[in-house]
Amino acid sequence: MELTLEQLYQKMRQEMGPSGWWPADSKAEIIIGAIMIQNTNWQNAARAVANFRQASEFLPARIHQLPLEQIQDLTRPAGFYRNKSRAVQAVFAWLSQYGFDYQRVVAENGDQLRDQLLALHGIGEETADVLLTFVFGIPTFVSDKYARTLFTHLGITGLTDYRSLAKRCRLSAYFDLARAQDFHGLIDEFGKQYLRSPGRFQDSFLAGDRLVLG
Repeated sequence: MELTLEQLYQKMRQEMGPSGWWPADSKAEIIIGAIMIQNTNWQNAARAVANFRQASEFLPARIHQLPLEQIQDLTRPAGFYRNKSRAVQAVFAWLSQYGFDYQRVVAENGDQLRDQLLALHGIGEETADVLLTFVFGIPTFVSDKYARTLFTHLGITGLTDYRSLAKRCRLSAYFDLARAQDFHGLIDEFGKQYLRSPGRFQDSFLAGDRLVLG
């Protein structure tokens, strides 16, 4: 069956239920989680996130005040701790300029917000799009590895890196913030179930479907 992006989301939601993503209690926790998950698995990232919870209670000003050496120690379970700790420091220093007011960040940066995020140390395209969607309330498609693998199974070719899908996949007005967040969560939950092992996709409810990107 041929599916539009909207129909793909609807089918995944019907089969899997709501994803509940991003699993966090605050926007500061989402920021930390988005940085910690880079180039590692959820288990390692969760250990580092738990360290930050204990040290800061995810109060943005408290995270901003942590010395770099302590941030490195908190980050260590997630790997790449030097780069990730600098990213944490850079993001919260930048947010401090806006009084940690996320709505003010959006209002003052407008269409340049993604570029501003990409200019921060350690923030690449995937992390920037996660932050846009889950922290700043701007619906954005996250073209992560699970999304590229899924879309390849659904017949979309040439998905070699993040940008190769991001430039071809724009969310329509159908995807309000809640749906954009849920769609990302569903894709990642689907990936954990069906895209980690060769051949598992053929056992999924999407086997035989084809995606048509408008």
